[in-house]
Amino acid sequence: MSAPATKTSADPAVSGERRGSRRRRRKTIAGTTLWFWVFVGPFVVGLLVFSYLPIIWSLVLSFFEAYNTATPSKFVGLRNYVDMLTDHNFLSSLGTFTIFAVFIVPLTFVLALALALLVNQVKIARAFFRSVFFLPTACSYVVASLIWKLSIFNGVRFGLANTVLGWFGIDNIAWLSTVDPPWYWIPLVTVRLWLQLGFYMILFIAGLQRISPTLYEAAYVDGAKPGWQVFRYITLPQLRATSVAVLILNLIAAYQAFDEFYNLVGNVNYARPPLVYLYGISLGSIQDLGHGSAGALILAVIIMLVTLLQNRIFGFGKAGD
Repeated sequence: MSAPATKTSADPAVSGERRGSRRRRRKTIAGTTLWFWVFVGPFVVGLLVFSYLPIIWSLVLSFFEAYNTATPSKFVGLRNYVDMLTDHNFLSSLGTFTIFAVFIVPLTFVLALALALLVNQVKIARAFFRSVFFLPTACSYVVASLIWKLSIFNGVRFGLANTVLGWFGIDNIAWLSTVDPPWYWIPLVTVRLWLQLGFYMILFIAGLQRISPTLYEAAYVDGAKPGWQVFRYITLPQLRATSVAVLILNLIAAYQAFDEFYNLVGNVNYARPPLVYLYGISLGSIQDLGHGSAGALILAVIIMLVTLLQNRIFGFGKAGD
């Protein structure tokens, strides 16, 4: 009995099967690519039109005079940058941001981590508590600022803060006044804390859930005591990547502070972050888009350098030792 014939690569039937397989593969890839661009295309177009194009045009305007128009008129080179770097008001606005960052960044980090540890330990209604603390994140910064200004820290005896202080015999405080002491920092910091704590808490909870339980079991076997020792030597090192991400995002968000300052205290010298000052230059009575664009790019470079420095110091993305 003769052995059954085997198909070889030279066989026309085998070659036809391979060509059919390649055609099906190309058709599948083409269909997948088509649907990819159907879903991603609108976002990419919006990103190009509303983000990258304005950035490029702002870079162009920063080298020109542009008063009351977005069309460059006279080339001035680096003069706009020199003017902004020697502008006392712009430098003062950077100082205002520094004070704001000193308050908001450590407080947000500590409180968000504490909330994450507490919520992560809850056994009953954990999803409910996550939702309760995360809910303020969905609130508009403008709406929250107006509530803080008109209902909580409005400076009259009917305001919530002064009502509570009145129970203890403390006189009314003008929270948003320009005179010393600078009570306006309390409304500014508390409204930002209320709005963003839930978001960073969720980031920390995600980091906590990535920690292997075997690490805690090994620590208990080695004699580590529950509480500070476990947190110091197990939890905190394992949250290194999450902690650096929270610090970077929090610092960038502090640089971009605008709504709470503009709606609570307005465009005033004593509490004016960079974005409020640049908004007044570009879209206020002067409408100097040349200097405004130069200041915005200086601020963007500062944010980038601070982010890179922070990444260099803390090592973004590195796992805990």
